[in-house]
Amino acid sequence: MWKALWKEWTIDKPALLGDWLWEVLVVQLAALLDRLTLRKVIAFLPVIVVVLAYHHQIPLPPELMLVGDVLAYIDIVSVLLLLGILSRVTTILFLIKQATARIAGFTSRLATAAGRLDLRHRRESGARIRKRLPDRSGNDSDDEPIMAGGLAWA
Repeated sequence: MWKALWKEWTIDKPALLGDWLWEVLVVQLAALLDRLTLRKVIAFLPVIVVVLAYHHQIPLPPELMLVGDVLAYIDIVSVLLLLGILSRVTTILFLIKQATARIAGFTSRLATAAGRLDLRHRRESGARIRKRLPDRSGNDSDDEPIMAGGLAWA
């Protein structure tokens, strides 16, 4: 009887304790760490802050509690932040689209006006020079700027 009792308390019970410690500290801890995510850790931080503050009897400012709420609801806050960023991006893209449309319209009007000036074709070398009619305003028309497509050509 004493031998069986000695064997149970020196071999079997410590072996059971070792098996139990292995199960809790290795197997179950690994399973817990597999299920643990960054979101869960961040959501648990306010709980730790509140427990430490009450344990040390430190009064908590409302801003710290608000930070705790933001951390607890980080998924909702991140969605709102992303929506705000996307709305700004779409606004910027709309402004860029409008600016490119205005630049394209301006260049097409400028090309049309420059085509009307017909600066590409010069007179033939043997052509007769026409006499100019006298200007009614009295000033030389070469001094006036030429308006083409909203720009003044000097």
